[in-house]
Amino acid sequence: MTDIQWLPIIFIGLMGLSFLVYAILDGYDLGVGVLLPQDNQAQRDKMIYSIGPFWDANETWLVLAVGILLIAFPVAHSIILQALYMPTAIMLAGLILRGVSFDFRTKAPSKDKARWDLAFKIGSLIATLSQGYMLGRYVTGFEDSLLATGFSILSAVCVTAGYCFIGACWLVMKTEGELQKRAARWAMVTNVLMAIGILAVSIANLTIDQNIADKWLSFPQVIMLIPLSVLLTFVFATVHIYLKKVPMEDDAGCWYPFMAAIIVFIICFAGLAYSFFPYVVPEQLTIFEAASAPETLQIILWGAAIVLPMIVGYTIFAYRVFWGKTSQLTY
Repeated sequence: MTDIQWLPIIFIGLMGLSFLVYAILDGYDLGVGVLLPQDNQAQRDKMIYSIGPFWDANETWLVLAVGILLIAFPVAHSIILQALYMPTAIMLAGLILRGVSFDFRTKAPSKDKARWDLAFKIGSLIATLSQGYMLGRYVTGFEDSLLATGFSILSAVCVTAGYCFIGACWLVMKTEGELQKRAARWAMVTNVLMAIGILAVSIANLTIDQNIADKWLSFPQVIMLIPLSVLLTFVFATVHIYLKKVPMEDDAGCWYPFMAAIIVFIICFAGLAYSFFPYVVPEQLTIFEAASAPETLQIILWGAAIVLPMIVGYTIFAYRVFWGKTSQLTY
C-alpha cells in the first residue's frame, strides 16, 4: 500500500479515536447532567463538583474530530453537515445552554441556582438526544424514510441511556454515601437499558443494511460475534452484580463500573468502524474518494503529530491532578 493510500486510513483512525474519546469523556459529564436530581440540592452540587474540573476540556475532542473531518475529508464534511444541519444546531444550543447555566449556577451564586441546575440538565439532555439522533441518521445513510427516522429516534434514546450509564458509573467512582448508592441504582437501570439498546440497534442495523449484514454474518466473520457477545454479557452481568453491593468495604472496586462502561463504548465504536470501513459517508463516499490531496494530508499530519500529544498530555495531567473522591468546587 502506497503512502497516498495510508494517509486517509491514518486520518480516519485519528478521527475515529477523537470521537471515541469524546464519547467517553464528554459522555460521562453529559450523563451526569441528565441525571441531576430535582429533589436534592446537596447531591446536585456534589454531582456538578465531580465534573467541574473536566467537562469543558472534554469537548476539545469533539472539536478535534470535526476539525479532522473538515480538513482531511472536506467533501464528506460538506455532505454530513448539510444532512445534519438542524440536529447539529440543536446540539450546539444544548451545549451553549450547559455552558451558560454552569457558569451562572457555580460562579454567580443566587436564589436561582435550582433553575440553572434545571437548565444544565435540559441542555445535557438536548445534547445527548441530538448526538444519538445524528448517529442514527449517519448509520442509515441519511435516508428520509419512516424506517430510517424510527431507527434514528431509537439511536437517540440508546445513546442517551449509554451516556447516563457511564455518567452514573463515574459518580459511583467519584462520590460517597447516599449519592454513591443513588448513582449505583441509576447505573443498574441504565445498564439494563443500554444492554437492550445495543441489542436492538444491532438487530435493526443488520436488518436495514444488507451490506453490513453480509459483513457480520458471512463466514468466517460471524465467528467474531461469539467472543464479542460473551464479553459484553460478562461485562453487563458483572457490573450489575457489583452495583447491587455498593458501597463495598473500603470502596473496593469503585472504578470497575466506569472501566466496564469504557470497554462497552470501545466495543461499540469498533463495531461501527468495522461495519462502515472504508466509507466515510455510508454507501456514498469512501475515505479515499473524500480525502484531501496527499500533500495537504502530509502537512496536516505534522500538525496532528504536535497537537494530539499536547491534548493527550493535558488531559492525563488534569485527571491525575483531580483524581480521587470529589471535594467542593470553588472559584
